[in-house]
Amino acid sequence: MLMTGRHAPRFTMTDGALPAGLWLIGLGPGDLGLMTADAIEHARACEHRFLEGYTATLPADQENRLESIIGPWQRAMRPQVEDPSEILELARKSAVALLVVGDPMQATTHIDLEAHCAEQSIDFSVIPGLSATSLAISLSGLQSYRFGRQVTLPYAYGDYLPTSPLELIDANYCANLHTLVLLDLDPTGMGVDQPQPMQPAKAAEILAAMQHRLVEREGKTRESMSTPLAQWNTILLSDLGTSDQSVVSGHLGDIAKVEGGRIHCLILPAEFSGMEREAYERRKGQR
Repeated sequence: MLMTGRHAPRFTMTDGALPAGLWLIGLGPGDLGLMTADAIEHARACEHRFLEGYTATLPADQENRLESIIGPWQRAMRPQVEDPSEILELARKSAVALLVVGDPMQATTHIDLEAHCAEQSIDFSVIPGLSATSLAISLSGLQSYRFGRQVTLPYAYGDYLPTSPLELIDANYCANLHTLVLLDLDPTGMGVDQPQPMQPAKAAEILAAMQHRLVEREGKTRESMSTPLAQWNTILLSDLGTSDQSVVSGHLGDIAKVEGGRIHCLILPAEFSGMEREAYERRKGQR
């Protein structure tokens, strides 16, 4: 049985234990004060709780609060989630919560968990959470309907550095669509060690390396990329949904100099329309 969002059964603490199954529970973007009442109730009622620790992370102070809000928990890193045999074995006989920062079904890995549960006849339910990606678009001041495909900017793994993220950014730009760029959290690509979120300077460096490789492969600079990378309009959004949240706009060369903050993402706008230019200008120099 699959239950998502409002289709999940309404539960209160007076109902007793939850039925066996896997419950994906969204924690919201970072501040546990943004957890929904449903998320808190269901997490408390589960017999086992795992905090997924590699697609996104909580600030240290919020992670320290988590047990007082929902009860004891264990951390689950990439191997344990991508090969979920231990978690699913528990979910056959008891209610198991996989706690996910943000909205739980944003990551491909979590969608794959739904497939595993369906194959093994394990109940699967989702309690949504506020997503940092939704917050980013709202706080940017840009029109939500003018965003194209989201892009993840990865670290280079040895000599491997794909140009596809930059090509997707360019495809959006050519279609006059803005791009939300999520920055990688794991320089190893293994999802085992404590995440090391990419900083703005590193993001600018990687975009420049991708552009260099693309020019080498195609033999010329694309006309759509003729403006120097350092002069690209950019919005930097940091620590969304926390007390340290900040949104600042400027050229990429200036954004690359911004220091501090924990989790960052970028928006690379296309041509501004309506009041978007004014919104972009108002965010210059803000922290």
